[in-house]
Amino acid sequence: MKTEGLLAQRIVKVKSSAIRELLKHSKMENVISLAGGIPSDALFDFEGLSIATQQAITEQPKSAFQYGLTEGSERLREGICTLCAQRGVNARPEDIVVTAGSQQALDLVMRAVINPGDVFVVERPTYLAALQTLELAEANIMSVSSDSDGMVVDELAELLKTQKIKGVYVVPNFGNPSGLTLSAARREQLVKLAVEHNFLIIEDDPYGELRFTEERNATLYQVSQQVLGHTENIIYTSTFSKILAPGLRLGWAILPPFLLHKVAIIKQAADLHASALSQSIVECYLGLDRLPAQIEKIRAAYKHKGEILAGLVEKELGDVISFDMPKGGMFLWARFRQPFDATEWLKTTLKQGVVFVPGEYFFSDKPDRSTFRLSFATATEQQMQEAVARLRRSL
Repeated sequence: MKTEGLLAQRIVKVKSSAIRELLKHSKMENVISLAGGIPSDALFDFEGLSIATQQAITEQPKSAFQYGLTEGSERLREGICTLCAQRGVNARPEDIVVTAGSQQALDLVMRAVINPGDVFVVERPTYLAALQTLELAEANIMSVSSDSDGMVVDELAELLKTQKIKGVYVVPNFGNPSGLTLSAARREQLVKLAVEHNFLIIEDDPYGELRFTEERNATLYQVSQQVLGHTENIIYTSTFSKILAPGLRLGWAILPPFLLHKVAIIKQAADLHASALSQSIVECYLGLDRLPAQIEKIRAAYKHKGEILAGLVEKELGDVISFDMPKGGMFLWARFRQPFDATEWLKTTLKQGVVFVPGEYFFSDKPDRSTFRLSFATATEQQMQEAVARLRRSL
């Protein structure tokens, strides 16, 4: 069969996720993975999930096993509103579309707003799967740098003097892969620029609840409401994957009125609605009021594990790499002090039985090959000790 010309042009250039490919190595015997951004299943609330699942099946079987609303069940959207209000995000159920994880939310939104060639700006580095989604939407991806205060919004302001853009994608809290947090001053600057230059902000917030201190950063959604009196330029997405269980595949998007119905139409074409059973389980789980304690448990565990990994890396590799201690999230972002190709290094570390993610995959352009990402979410303390020792030997 002649396959030339049968594939759509937009899919020809899109590459498989490097992280997904690396996960294949992590399944090999005696390989310790510091690669995947996978929540620790040792922290799942299996008891609560079991109770919620039983309730969903016995108390509301019709809604759990029947077709539902494209936007998501009203009861779940009400629960999401309560959850978001605790984050300073005040929304109504009718502002929300429930999605198959926040990844689908990104895909739906980008398909709804991007024409081929539209400019979308990301920070360097940024979430790999967001880059994939932007590529599939045929966006023209531009980037600005980041520092210890997150995205350098001044660079964006300079870009806007000569370039019309459709939107900005940003993970403002404990970003993937950098672990960086966007400063309060830059949050206000960014939302003001969005109104001044009429572009959209996709605020992706999967890690905001995984903070290691009691300090809660105001969301861009909240900042826009307080400073500008509206949220017409903000799309807020989040997920239950990092705070409950990723296998449920449930996330959500809070959308301005002009966009919500269009996103719902695309979702109808994609899958009609998110899993009714998963929605029923999460509805019941939220009704158990176990989520606040569950989040506290995850925060404490990740803070402890992050400190352990950072201490090990500093002790064993501190002479050759540097890193900033994250204030939340699941990742440690490191950089070699001298020019060094982390992708080539990975070939050696695999032989030693340890896998990480080279940093170059998180850049839309100007990749810094001296960087790499380590995840402390899933590995045990003993595994992290052995993994860092193997990294040292591999050098």
